[in-house]
Amino acid sequence: MSQLLTTAMKSANQIMHAQAVNANNLANISTAGFKAELTYVSSNNNGGEVYSSPDLGPGAVRTTGRSLDISIKGEGWIAVVAPDGTEAYSRRGDLHVDALGQLSDGAGNPIIGNSGPIALPPFSSVEIATDGTISIRPVGQTPNTVAVVDRIKLVKIADVDLQRHEDGLMRMPDGEIASPDATVNVTSGSLEGSNVNAIREMVNMIELSRRFEGQVNLMQAAKENASALSKIMTMS
Repeated sequence: MSQLLTTAMKSANQIMHAQAVNANNLANISTAGFKAELTYVSSNNNGGEVYSSPDLGPGAVRTTGRSLDISIKGEGWIAVVAPDGTEAYSRRGDLHVDALGQLSDGAGNPIIGNSGPIALPPFSSVEIATDGTISIRPVGQTPNTVAVVDRIKLVKIADVDLQRHEDGLMRMPDGEIASPDATVNVTSGSLEGSNVNAIREMVNMIELSRRFEGQVNLMQAAKENASALSKIMTMS
């Protein structure tokens, strides 16, 4: 196989990977707290390499008025239990309580409190304070009866120490666990949206499509050249 064909095939494969990341960004444009993945495709004589890193910039915050919606003020992350059972971090604040009272985010990841996943007893109303403290009015109690149930684990982690995993959640290197940070605050009744820039992603998609088409043309040219060379060699 010619070097030109090998290089073109490698480049096309890398562009397809970058396009998949781009498509995932667009698919999550409406996902609360989602952080876009920035992908870079380098160009060199060996076909280039694909690099990517999360864009940790904030998304736009909108008011919802829903008591279980929270957004983080400035820097910080919400601690959750990832699908693999490990502790991970997210900015997703569309919280829900299931039939068993477990508090989870919109993706179904349990929210971590002072002593593990948070479970709420039956309540008629719930409030989340600025520091993440959860208070409820138990079912059947008077409006003046308020019980503090737990406190959401809020952490602050340097951007360089955050790694995105395949489940879309952030983690620290080597399975390290972040400590609660009392300086991280939340706003109840509001949600941080995705930070995906739709225009940027669409432009990137078009550019990647053109680059992929160029690599396909190179592969076709390499095949035609190899075929022509084979005929010449046969004639000689």
